[in-house]
Amino acid sequence: MKNYIVFLFQIIVWSGYTVVEWLSDHDRMLFKVLMFLVFCYLASYIGKAILKSNRSTILITCTSLISYAFLQLLLKEFLPY
Repeated sequence: MKNYIVFLFQIIVWSGYTVVEWLSDHDRMLFKVLMFLVFCYLASYIGKAILKSNRSTILITCTSLISYAFLQLLLKEFLPY
């Protein structure tokens, strides 16, 4: 159950990243990469705080990131701007 809770929290973090990236459309790529790293740290910190296991945290963080990226690609394909 904790894995599912962490997954949901991390999906919320990645959604927040999308909103922040959308709001900072004029920023340079370096700052977008730094912002991505900050959100990665936030997602992994949330996972580590709840799960207390490095292996589970890395696995759930990668899973949530891959599923969110897949969802973003699907939405951009079927719902263009």
